[in-house]
Amino acid sequence: MSQKKVLIIIKNRGIGDLCILTSNIHSISRKIGCPVTVMAQKNTRADEVFRHDPHVNEVIELDEKGFFNIIKKIKPKNFIQSYIFSDSIRLYIIAKLSGIKQIFHYSFFSKKGKNFFRTANDFTKSIINTEVNSQSKIFCNKNEVENAKKKYAIDNKTKNYVIAISASGPTKVWDINNYIRLLQELNEKHPSKFFIAAGQKDEFLIERIMNSEIGKNCISLSKKSILEIIPIIGACEFGIFNDTGFAHIASGLGLKCLVLFMDSPPSAYGKYSSNITIVVPDNESIESTGHNTRGKKKISFNEVLSKSLQLVS
Repeated sequence: MSQKKVLIIIKNRGIGDLCILTSNIHSISRKIGCPVTVMAQKNTRADEVFRHDPHVNEVIELDEKGFFNIIKKIKPKNFIQSYIFSDSIRLYIIAKLSGIKQIFHYSFFSKKGKNFFRTANDFTKSIINTEVNSQSKIFCNKNEVENAKKKYAIDNKTKNYVIAISASGPTKVWDINNYIRLLQELNEKHPSKFFIAAGQKDEFLIERIMNSEIGKNCISLSKKSILEIIPIIGACEFGIFNDTGFAHIASGLGLKCLVLFMDSPPSAYGKYSSNITIVVPDNESIESTGHNTRGKKKISFNEVLSKSLQLVS
């Protein structure tokens, strides 16, 4: 099967969702014996995440509103297969009108309430008849990682962490004072360097950290693109995160990650990866924590500190 003949369409908007689905993309690519084309929304930063991925030869932006514009992008490429990681009838019609003969997709009206990564894995397995290892992998240029180590003096003299203090909504953000206290205590145990990641709308949170006592040990990543951030993350060893895209990038790059789930389901967004250690609110479990748990004030500081120290032990 020649290159550029298989299209994978991802509807989800988040970077984290895209990163989790990389294991499915890689499984399909290996099964057909060549790289695939991925169509995803701009917010996923797919063009940056897959920049060095040997399983992806092209990324096409999915224009959420441009029905006929999408067809114009797809049809000239003469794809013979498409895998749609969505139950969207709209995306199925787009693939059909683009002349794709074999269209695999979730059953219509089926995705609501389903476990995100297990649904994707079951879908992929049912088509390619191969087990899918849910552990995602992000590919990064080794020279860029070495350059990041030199530029930021990332070495074994310190513990090197990525810390993601923002998230897709305020109910998923642990109090910034807790993070400041956590970094101070981690540094007291082991000399540490912290790379602070957050979206531009949460720049004020980074300023709080940078203006604190621990700020001298911190480097802000907020002005950098995902493409610039990936090798920096790849140069580190550990990460502590709210449930955010940075956590899933770090997991895919092989870091030991601690992820705080306070208002999203770890069963769907944490258990897929052996690199992720999960923290949930007091009196909740991995199974009970989900959307609308609203548990940000019930994340135990002592548990986060203890599990953070276990990461580096």
